[in-house]
Amino acid sequence: MATRKEFIKTGGVLAAGLMLHKSSVWAGNITGFECKRPPLADRHFTSDAVETMIRQVKAGTGNKELAWLFENCFPNTLDTTVDFSMVNGRPDTYVITGDIDAMWLRDSTAQVWPYLPLMKGDQKLQQLITGVINRQVQCIHLDRYANAFYKDGTKESEWKKTDITEMKPGIHERKWEIDSLCYPIRLAYKYWKLTGDITPFDAQWKESVELTVKTFKEQQRKDGDGPYTFQRTTSWATDGVPVSGYGYPVKPVGLICSVFRPSDDATLFSFLIPSNFFAVVSLKQAAEMVNTISGDAVLANECLALSAEVNKALQQYAVAMHPQFGKVYAFEVNGFGSYNLMDDANIPSLLSLPYLGAMPKTDKIYQNTRRLVLSPYNPFFFKGKAGEGIGGPHAGMQMIWPLSIIMRGLTSNSDTEIRQCVSTLIGTHGGTGFMHEAFHKDDPAKFTRKWFAWANTIFGEFIMQLNKEKPALLAGI
Repeated sequence: MATRKEFIKTGGVLAAGLMLHKSSVWAGNITGFECKRPPLADRHFTSDAVETMIRQVKAGTGNKELAWLFENCFPNTLDTTVDFSMVNGRPDTYVITGDIDAMWLRDSTAQVWPYLPLMKGDQKLQQLITGVINRQVQCIHLDRYANAFYKDGTKESEWKKTDITEMKPGIHERKWEIDSLCYPIRLAYKYWKLTGDITPFDAQWKESVELTVKTFKEQQRKDGDGPYTFQRTTSWATDGVPVSGYGYPVKPVGLICSVFRPSDDATLFSFLIPSNFFAVVSLKQAAEMVNTISGDAVLANECLALSAEVNKALQQYAVAMHPQFGKVYAFEVNGFGSYNLMDDANIPSLLSLPYLGAMPKTDKIYQNTRRLVLSPYNPFFFKGKAGEGIGGPHAGMQMIWPLSIIMRGLTSNSDTEIRQCVSTLIGTHGGTGFMHEAFHKDDPAKFTRKWFAWANTIFGEFIMQLNKEKPALLAGI
């Protein structure tokens, strides 16, 4: 996620503490579609399989502007953010988010995720993904509570001057978020299932799973508050953590505390429900891997037991009764009976639960929750002249995140709704040819983050999925 200090450093107009870019080229309709990719010689990585997919999807896309957006966005992670090398005979891939020179465990998984199905026909691409897995393991060993890392320890984080927490060399930011440890498992599991390759899953990888389980158990807060605290010298409330850096009290009920959301904003109640659902899925995947690959039945059973415990607590504490929508999943709870009804655009979100494998799209409580979060009953659902979608505190009020529109499309069974999502995305890139972090609900030329690779790549994933599953719909947009 964009750090507020980095936005402010660049100058310009500030909105909600962030830099609000104003496109000077957007005039509603574009008649010429010049490729926005870097010249071939300047691209960080090229994949024959990805280039073939771009040609295939463009050929099946009826809307020229949509085809142009896909060509720009889908390869953006490979074109601009990856740094691949061989280190001691092992692939190593450092992946920045875009305009922030740091690697998030969450973003790096999400950025390469759509390329995984293409590995079979491209050994170089598979090697690149292996490098991401290896780098993530290295990051977890460095600090299991950190969310973002530098390539090495030579660069000092600006947050070291403001953050009251343990900042080791190589750490960009140390915000504890459950999903930071779930995403590496998600990537490893999918890679394994698609390739059958077990070479990345050595003793170091298994130890990273052990560290993940240890961290999740610590953050169940059964034996005190645990070793992690975070405070920041700032006037921005969502960057600080109350009660001496532990967050507001929770009742230990089996759920896992996440001091921060995947938006990098502090939680209100530390039991963040979407992230706990994600942990249930990830622990099951980790159990299957360590049992099959490492033969460690003890660790596998520990993962399964923890997954079952969290899932049982979710059934008991995650559901709230809403007067308009009936039973819904809360966004955050504290175990004492308090809950927060909302959703945030960042993933994991309540909207994204089927995408993450937590439940089927048809789950009744999910469908009730979906109707809630895509309505004015969600305080961060915005609707304006440019479109409608979910935002969050991170970019401020009236700012819609393309991530939420993409996720709405990825989790929809309605062709009408999917068309609406695609049309909104076509109309809100601000003339840049790329997705952004957020845009103003009434003016897509006002947006945050010109270079945000996660949004670009998941947009590509959405269109690629339509090309595979609903080619007639894609051709007719």
